[in-house]
Amino acid sequence: MNEETSLDPVVLHHVVNSLGWPELRPLQRDAIGPLLHGNDGLLLAPTAGGKTEAAVFPLLSRMAREGWTGTSVLYLCPLKALLNNLHPRIERYAGWLGRTAAIWHGDVNTAARRAVLWQRPDILLTTPESLEAMLVSVNVDHRTFFAGLRAVVVDEVHAFAGDDRGWHLLAVLERLTRVAGRPLQRVGLSATVGNPAQLLTWLQGSAAGSRPGRVIAPDVPASASVAVADSGSGSDSAETAGPPPGEIELDYVGSLFNAAKVISALHAGEKRLVFCESRQTVEELGQLLRERGGTTFLSHASLSTDERRRSEQAFAEARDCVIVSTSTLELGIDVGDLDRVVQIDAPATVASFLQRLGRTGRRPGSTRNCLFLCRTGQDLTRAAALLTLWGRGWVEPVVPPPDPRHIVAQQMLALCLQEHRVGDRLWAQAWNGLAPFGPGAEPIVRHLLDHGYLDSDGGLLFVGPEAERRFGRRHFIDMTAVFTGPPEFTVLHGRQELGRIDPSLLTEEVPGDRLLLLGGRSWRVTYVDWRRRRCFVEPADDGGRARWTSLGWVGWSHPLTRAMRDVLLGEDPPVRLTGRAVERLAAERTDRSAVVHPGGSLVVRAPNGDLTWWTWAGLRANATLTATLGEVVDPMQRFDDHTIRLRADLNRTQWRALVADAAQRICLPEVSARALAGLKFGVALPERLARATLAARLTDIPGAASVLAEPVRFAALTQR
Repeated sequence: MNEETSLDPVVLHHVVNSLGWPELRPLQRDAIGPLLHGNDGLLLAPTAGGKTEAAVFPLLSRMAREGWTGTSVLYLCPLKALLNNLHPRIERYAGWLGRTAAIWHGDVNTAARRAVLWQRPDILLTTPESLEAMLVSVNVDHRTFFAGLRAVVVDEVHAFAGDDRGWHLLAVLERLTRVAGRPLQRVGLSATVGNPAQLLTWLQGSAAGSRPGRVIAPDVPASASVAVADSGSGSDSAETAGPPPGEIELDYVGSLFNAAKVISALHAGEKRLVFCESRQTVEELGQLLRERGGTTFLSHASLSTDERRRSEQAFAEARDCVIVSTSTLELGIDVGDLDRVVQIDAPATVASFLQRLGRTGRRPGSTRNCLFLCRTGQDLTRAAALLTLWGRGWVEPVVPPPDPRHIVAQQMLALCLQEHRVGDRLWAQAWNGLAPFGPGAEPIVRHLLDHGYLDSDGGLLFVGPEAERRFGRRHFIDMTAVFTGPPEFTVLHGRQELGRIDPSLLTEEVPGDRLLLLGGRSWRVTYVDWRRRRCFVEPADDGGRARWTSLGWVGWSHPLTRAMRDVLLGEDPPVRLTGRAVERLAAERTDRSAVVHPGGSLVVRAPNGDLTWWTWAGLRANATLTATLGEVVDPMQRFDDHTIRLRADLNRTQWRALVADAAQRICLPEVSARALAGLKFGVALPERLARATLAARLTDIPGAASVLAEPVRFAALTQR
């Protein structure tokens, strides 16, 4: 290795002598040259694949070689817990060269923040939301603080790119580029994705095509080819981690109570991580496991930070125990030497499954493993479908949501807070030409001016009274987060915060005591402070209930729903199925035999006269078909992931006439008032643009087109 493409000698010395590594991993070796030369990069490896070191070691070497000063590297993560977990490690690496690393997010106290501003650490670990808070804060001289910025590392970049946090991240990075006065090297770290080249281009933002960038994934077997496709689109391929060796088992248990029995009985003496798809399931399973005497910990977003931290720390230090979690532990947070992963039902994506599978098999001699415990026949079918896609080597592409007009509005307001006053002809320059934040946003800016969100004077724009009224609480803290969370009440036991609950648990009629389930334990409500949205509790023996409202669910994808049809038609996933799973899957195939067909979709008339189109297309594709085929659908417009309700008086001849040209006139779905209310900053848009934004996100045109291109058969169900 020549001098220009080698790590700093001090870094190499510590890799060998402090870490005791005889050599670097292939990913870490291959990243050195490109990152030392300042190239952008996307580093791909499974969980615990050494991605952090692959990025940090070359950047520290550049820092030393080129004499970077001040805060020169930002390390961004999607979760505060992940930042807390990484900070000691990165701080140690920086210390090898006499450099410093510090952390900044919402849980960092005022004294620690002052120290960061005064000392200006060489590496700052933070979230995009906290980064924007720094840019708009009157207490941070952002031009001085970020004057030496050279590089940005985005950990778990796929967790950003698929939703509005990704648009927010890109916009903030473009503004930071203007503040620093130089291009910033961008390095993304990711587990397996279906479209790595496109993800790198996305991360480069306005510099895509003008700066060198490279996808680095040497740990991925060349034999694994992943089809890059979204609903019905053409395919491409990329080297990614296809089905790795391991122990994958699919079981049917029938209930959460039975799942708790299986988890308690299996793998005694081992450390088990159980993933659930909702906070309510986490709470209920946690309580069931504790009732069976197992050492059980919980982790989900509505538990207090201290509660989660205590659970995760205790789990990391224990042996014979279980931690039950939502996706909060899916990312690279270290929970120690894990033996087993258990999945209740199925995650929403193959990518999530790969992340969870990657939590195991880290010890020498151990293998990756995952046990699926499904509660219903439909859950079993969906899990089998997901594992079938995985067996084919398919992983979802990470695709940014279209038309982020509400983020454009948020960014205009944030820019005015950052700069105080912005030229009414110069504002588009702040994002360096990155669409959609350029001149095309002019109608949004006009709306902000017309409705008082922005004000103007002498050719300068500044924050107006309506923005102050709607978003000005606590120094515009609501301006830095791009999601609207449902209202929740804080639960307190004395002075100790336990977490947050859905307010409906406090308002619905109940006989006797009002009992909550939080942290896997039951609590009796003793007092509710409605004004401050707090409730006080004391321990109860049992009987507690958990509930949270979820926003933004858009159903199962077209590929996953299609794979469910394939499973019902007889395709088995390449994993071990228990006897219970084989028996229940056979029953599902028998029960659904009249509504699946290998040659296309089915329109089925039930004995009561109802007419249902079994598309197996996914919720968004069915929403699109329902909007397009108003002449044939039920006036109530009822549809789900698998079906669309049709007019009961429709016959085959009418169907053919009415849908003949449907592929040429596909429409976007209607948007409900409730959905509009959940679009944060949607109030700062013209209503037609807010509706258009949501409609584009609720549609799946390729999926709908693929269904319309298939033969449709009419059939009748017989009375059993």
